[in-house]
Amino acid sequence: MPAQRNAIIAACVDADVMVFFDDDYYPSPDYLAETEKLFQVQNIVVARGYLLADGIGGPGIEPEQALRLIVDRKPLPPWDSAIKATYGGYGCNMVVRMNTARRHGIAFDENLPLYGWQEDIDFSRALAAYGRVVICLRMTGVHLGSKRGRTSGLKFGYSQVANPVYLCKKGTMSPGYAGRLVLKNLLANVLKSLKPEPWVDRRGRLKGNIQALGDLARGRIDPRRILCME
Repeated sequence: MPAQRNAIIAACVDADVMVFFDDDYYPSPDYLAETEKLFQVQNIVVARGYLLADGIGGPGIEPEQALRLIVDRKPLPPWDSAIKATYGGYGCNMVVRMNTARRHGIAFDENLPLYGWQEDIDFSRALAAYGRVVICLRMTGVHLGSKRGRTSGLKFGYSQVANPVYLCKKGTMSPGYAGRLVLKNLLANVLKSLKPEPWVDRRGRLKGNIQALGDLARGRIDPRRILCME
């Protein structure tokens, strides 16, 4: 996914602000209008919208349900309380001030292959040196969290360890954040492997976690190793 995002950026050399939507993200009809208002604040470099619901942690959300959630959403908060600082963007709906990224040579890291897990945090933290990273409560939508076409459990499990370790070494993810992320996912995979959810390959993820921890101990952990996995 980082390679695809970089290809989009390369094809839009005149864009000042770029909006990235995953194909399973449903924005509210006024999302872009609210984005345009937000980016009149010049020191904002990355923004993500408020999720009315996120199906990534469960079986997913059906399109009809997503549309109902958007229609039935609560009134938007006033601007003076709608902008909050956040650690990083969220790739399903992320807005970037591209002239800042181009000026400082910041791109999505293609050493995070395939699904590119945590590419959004890496990109956001690189840009955070030059402006604010925020969540805007007036930019709303629903992430379906579709389970089709995703990376295998084994590869994703390896990335759950390898990608935070890589970004920690790179300096775009703090050791504390990386450690909590790895531990959270490892514990979830261990506990839920006993009775896996039908929509998650917990045992595959756990196997990938263990393989990555072994590579970490041997000093050869690398996010790109998933490209050689079956």
